[in-house]
Amino acid sequence: MPRTAETASYRLNHTMIRVKDPKKSLDFYENVLGMDLIDQHKADDFTLYFLAYQHNPKEQRGEREAILELTHNHGTENDPNFAYHNGNKEPQGFGHLAIAVDDIQAACERFEKLGVKFQKRLTDGKMKSIAFILDPDNYWIEVIQTTRPQ
Repeated sequence: MPRTAETASYRLNHTMIRVKDPKKSLDFYENVLGMDLIDQHKADDFTLYFLAYQHNPKEQRGEREAILELTHNHGTENDPNFAYHNGNKEPQGFGHLAIAVDDIQAACERFEKLGVKFQKRLTDGKMKSIAFILDPDNYWIEVIQTTRPQ
């Protein structure tokens, strides 16, 4: 169904995942995936971290698309038995995030060197053009090749 006048301005602004340890998660999303922390909000029991790729640093949070919100409920990082369900085991729910890279082979080699855990390497399975890496909370992140027009 085509967009109508009523929905012409709608866009996906952000998605949220809960994280156990914000230090580990921020390190991963900033230093492994190259995202920027664009905003954060601290409350008594939780902190929200907003990350995005900085294509236009002048955009306000509400104007952007594809923001990742990490929600940290204070104290979870101190519980060795605490873990969030990533949605890929029973009961299934949330599946994965995805990032697009210009050179998937180089990106996967870099992830290997950084010690990133893989759910699926390029050489695994039938689909040789995608990989899945795991963040510190074992959320799956699909890595796909950007197709650039010539």
